Amino acid sequence: MHPLISSEHVVAYQRDGVVLIKGLFADWVDELRDGIATNMAEPGPFAAENLHSGEAGRFFDDYCNWSRIAPFEAAVRKSPAAEVAADLMKSQSCQLFHDHVLVKEPGTSKPTPWHQDSPYYFVEGQQNVSFWSPLDPVRQASLRCVAGSHKWDKEVLPTRWLSETDFYPSEQDFMPVPDPDAEHMQIVEYQMEPGDAVAFHYRILHGARGNEAASRRRAFSLRLLGDDARYVDRPGPTSPPFPGHGMVAGQKLREDWFPVLYHRDT
Repeated sequence: MHPLISSEHVVAYQRDGVVLIKGLFADWVDELRDGIATNMAEPGPFAAENLHSGEAGRFFDDYCNWSRIAPFEAAVRKSPAAEVAADLMKSQSCQLFHDHVLVKEPGTSKPTPWHQDSPYYFVEGQQNVSFWSPLDPVRQASLRCVAGSHKWDKEVLPTRWLSETDFYPSEQDFMPVPDPDAEHMQIVEYQMEPGDAVAFHYRILHGARGNEAASRRRAFSLRLLGDDARYVDRPGPTSPPFPGHGMVAGQKLREDWFPVLYHRDT
């Protein structure tokens, strides 16, 4: 097991679907900040601004840029994230799915809506982990996760963040988006330093508060997969869409697009 974590981390991750990993990207903070600056100056095709006209601040996000932004690729391939993910997932291997950048500038009151990531993705399997790592100290705008929600029988309805419309036409296949605060669910959130990371399962219900602080909240996320990950058909375009991937249901994700970052035997 990687020295950054213990068996208690693994038990907590398997039970709650969320755990804090201190210092996971501590040696990569400056590089990732440089990468985000490049990303915001040169957005990719999936970049989005998540505020309506007249709303204060700025809420930028973009994903799937690791192969064109060198600091992202360095952190993906050389940081301990892949090995730690394999430990948490109880997997022999760790495969990259994608990277994701989220930036909330000071005075951005809009929260990140409650959602699960899994319904948006074209992958299924129990062995998966996302790392959400702030590159600025976080006190109030941290990730908020509902402990144990990765074990719910039904996935939460995916919606578009800006228009607040359903992402897929099959609303009956999902449960309505709950209000964890009003329903007194067990919400886990952490005060974090740059380079710390929240590890959470793709099926964890999560969101984040707006950034009312005087400083930025830059976050780098990494989505990783384990041994049991397989491609699954969805009732519409996924997010990320990965057009032209050529995969079929039940297939392991193609390694030329989604490289294996770690294997215990090698």
